[in-house]
Amino acid sequence: MDGRLDILWLAETLRNARGLAAKADIGTVAEQLGLSSASPIPVGDDCAAIPDGDGYLLFAIEGFINEFVAADPWFAGWCGLMVNISDVAAMGGRPIAVVDAVWADGGETAAPILAGLRAAAEAFAVPIVGGHANMRAERSQLSVAILGRASRLLTSFAARPGDRLVAAIDLRGRYREPFANWDAATSAPVARLRSDIELLPRIAEAGLCRAAKDISQGGIVGTAAMLAECSGVGIKIDVRAVPKPHSAPIDRWLMTFPSFGYLLAVAPGDVGAVARLFSERDIAAADIGGVFEGAEVAIADGETVAVIGDFRRASLIGAPRRETVA
Repeated sequence: MDGRLDILWLAETLRNARGLAAKADIGTVAEQLGLSSASPIPVGDDCAAIPDGDGYLLFAIEGFINEFVAADPWFAGWCGLMVNISDVAAMGGRPIAVVDAVWADGGETAAPILAGLRAAAEAFAVPIVGGHANMRAERSQLSVAILGRASRLLTSFAARPGDRLVAAIDLRGRYREPFANWDAATSAPVARLRSDIELLPRIAEAGLCRAAKDISQGGIVGTAAMLAECSGVGIKIDVRAVPKPHSAPIDRWLMTFPSFGYLLAVAPGDVGAVARLFSERDIAAADIGGVFEGAEVAIADGETVAVIGDFRRASLIGAPRRETVA
């Protein structure tokens, strides 16, 4: 990323991104369901974490945009497994099993979706144990749910002022055009996929990190905003520090959904150890900014700073404002 960057234009572009706007739906649904800070399981994490003896059961579900399922059905099926596994890993857990729900206009239409599901299940060694099927629907639709387990949680609610924000992203991939999905998984050796996904629970169990989030459809900045809102903190991202492929424009990259991508809020003294764990597996990892007291999420290029959102003015996902603990 060379030359002068129009940070104000970039901030406006990110503010209006479809993936970021879609995250506001979380707050709408949570309000309709009566979920609040009084709920026993906080809303805003990648998975619901339910205390279970000396650990936690993790539940998550993903549904997929209809146009994505129609345009790239095999990859949509693959993503049904992959993104759920990423959600479990983001909370320091390991996947146990998944169930799926597939709608399609006949078995022939459903075949590539099911093939993608099966391929990912085999690649990640996570079994599909049941689900629901409707082969008489007007169009293809897909949702997949997962069960996992963590002995020590990484959560969206534990970032603290003074933490550093580490981005870890597998850059060995390509875009699945025309969508903003960066595929570094489907051609990777299965042994690598399984070992890479083990990094997050290893980091959690070593006590190197308290808070993390899977980089989702909101992209790097949208994911950072959700993490900030849940933890009741502000975050400032140095856009030039973000790991990215040379070929990707910065505006597109910051809105990209990578197949392997996480944000971790890490104590300054642990940044080097966390970054080394990823770099040992050829995954790009860098300190891309800081966590501070406040409620703003901003991007910066040197001394130029542009605010993306301020949770004192408008919520993104409806997470209750929390007082941070230093």
